[in-house]
Amino acid sequence: MSESLDESSRPRRSKLTAASLAVRSGRETLSVELALTLFRHMVRTRALEERAIKMSKSGEAYFWIGGPGEEAFNVCLGLQVHKGAGPAHDYLHLHYRSLGILLAMGMPMVDHVRQLAMTATDPFSRGRNFVGHYAIPAWNVVPVTSVIEVQYLMAPGTALIQKRAGGDGLTVVNGGDAGTAEGDFESCLLWSNRPGNELPVLMIVTNNQYGISTPAKSQLGVRRIADRALAYDMKAETVDGNDPIASWHAIDRAMKYVRTERKPFLLEAMVSRLHGHSSSSGAQRNWSEADCVALFEQKLIDANAIDADQVRAMKAKAKEEADAAVVQATAEAKPTLEDVERLTYSASKVDAIYPNDYTGLPTQNSK
Repeated sequence: MSESLDESSRPRRSKLTAASLAVRSGRETLSVELALTLFRHMVRTRALEERAIKMSKSGEAYFWIGGPGEEAFNVCLGLQVHKGAGPAHDYLHLHYRSLGILLAMGMPMVDHVRQLAMTATDPFSRGRNFVGHYAIPAWNVVPVTSVIEVQYLMAPGTALIQKRAGGDGLTVVNGGDAGTAEGDFESCLLWSNRPGNELPVLMIVTNNQYGISTPAKSQLGVRRIADRALAYDMKAETVDGNDPIASWHAIDRAMKYVRTERKPFLLEAMVSRLHGHSSSSGAQRNWSEADCVALFEQKLIDANAIDADQVRAMKAKAKEEADAAVVQATAEAKPTLEDVERLTYSASKVDAIYPNDYTGLPTQNSK
């Protein structure tokens, strides 16, 4: 792993002499303003991922899992979500490589670190769950589970409510390539696309071509996972998830289709895996994979949208923000033994007999 973001790449000088009004990738473009916004969130996400890996190596955290290499696609997705509570807004069924989505939506860095450090102030699980297992009712972020790909089976449920309620809210569900071998993924394809009962589900697969240590090419017979939609006559697309310009437009096309047609769409994003699956595998940097942050950095420099000094300043600010989040979170209180029985069960009629927010079944001696 590099010592810091500032040393992770050394950009070339711009080839252009005049500032560009837009940044281009093939035939698609983004305004410079939007491109810089995407890049800033990508840099922030990478800074926090790298700081989190250091936490796991130093003993400040017990376990790390995340998505370095997926920043481009995830940030583009997070910035296009219709954020809010209830069926009029988008529901999110995410997995544990979704940091860029939540940061782009406005989650403070410290909330991510709180879960990583398992503090009592962790707003998602009160220190009970692995990092990246978000739960935000105010933003329709359904609790993330460690059980692989079950979110695909949950997604048609929220989408059904949205279709009944009307409006243009959609359900976003994302997962990895390995989980597409499970029945939950196939069930989502089936239940989202029944003739006459189609549902507004945007199915996303971030394909880094590995399931922990198993290469996808040894397990999947399809050339593209997006081709799985063909059997259901469902619209689908595969996009270069390392290219934020292509990703932005692919997400925009897919969301517009789902919002207006109220039918499902399968979007596959080809992404990199820069630090392995988790801290269990060492989280060492894989320099052979494409780095979406470095690639977009060079594209912005070549377009005269930013210069090397501005890049260094942006990365330094992101690193400072991540470091400050760690300092704050690691100084906060940890759960106590008494917390084990708090906020464990759903509300019930017998709550009044339990003080301190503890809910659950009464003991045999309770009346």
